[in-house]
Amino acid sequence: MAKKYIRRIMPNHKRIREHRHLRFFGTLLHDPNLWHVNRRSAAGAFAIGIFLAFIPIPFQMVFAAAAAIWFRVNLPLSVALVWISNPLTMPPMYYFTYRVGAWVLNVLHHSEDHIGFEFSLEWFTSSVGQIWEPLYLGSFLVAALCSALAYFSVRLLWQLHLVRHYKNRKRLRRIRELSRRQEHD
Repeated sequence: MAKKYIRRIMPNHKRIREHRHLRFFGTLLHDPNLWHVNRRSAAGAFAIGIFLAFIPIPFQMVFAAAAAIWFRVNLPLSVALVWISNPLTMPPMYYFTYRVGAWVLNVLHHSEDHIGFEFSLEWFTSSVGQIWEPLYLGSFLVAALCSALAYFSVRLLWQLHLVRHYKNRKRLRRIRELSRRQEHD
């Protein structure tokens, strides 16, 4: 069921190969592993996409595509999951990761540096020299944690789905056998 849903929402791989921003990958995009939907490729794609969604860098989708090609996991899923960080979710995500990084740095340095936070572009541009270190540290830590959780959650959910599917098949097989026996009797 999950595999069918993922295949249905995934874009056509031929269109992705011809996308102007991904052409520089050349023949690397012809690897069939980049387009398969299985437990390994889906879990890896979730890990890559979610990891890069939490890292405040430009061109996240290009980095997600490169990582998907490098690790040979599902390319469309990796790229699509980067959009977890979008203009609506970026401010709370990056504020949270900044707070995590600031907390870790304060614990490590035993200090209490607080920067007054304002929700404005002017504040961000004037404070970027002070906030980059906790922002990137927190982003990396949160990205690693969420990425690992996503990877193992997808693997676990896929396994549970398979177990349920095989139990249902076994149950239906028993029901068919019982109905055949009853017909013969």
